[in-house]
Amino acid sequence: MKRLIEVRTYRLKPGKAHDFRAIMSQQAMPMLIESGTDVVAFGHSEHEEETYFLIRAYPDAADLTARQDAFYGSQAWRSGPREAVIGYIDSYLDNLLW
Repeated sequence: MKRLIEVRTYRLKPGKAHDFRAIMSQQAMPMLIESGTDVVAFGHSEHEEETYFLIRAYPDAADLTARQDAFYGSQAWRSGPREAVIGYIDSYLDNLLW
């Protein structure tokens, strides 16, 4: 089955890698999975201390947009770990591939 793969890389603020990993692993990732998102992988990049990645899969671009709009617009995300997660991120980049 052909799937649309999103590879998101996060460049974190200096000294925030440990805190980012903790909140992502303990709060954000369980929320993503519970929302029905196909989380393929999450982890630390080997090339830089403050770079992490999140890989998600979707049937198509419409599903990606619908799922992400629903998740990131949800009250659970907005009143949950959102502010902390965003506070640790310096920048991020999305790459999409089939």
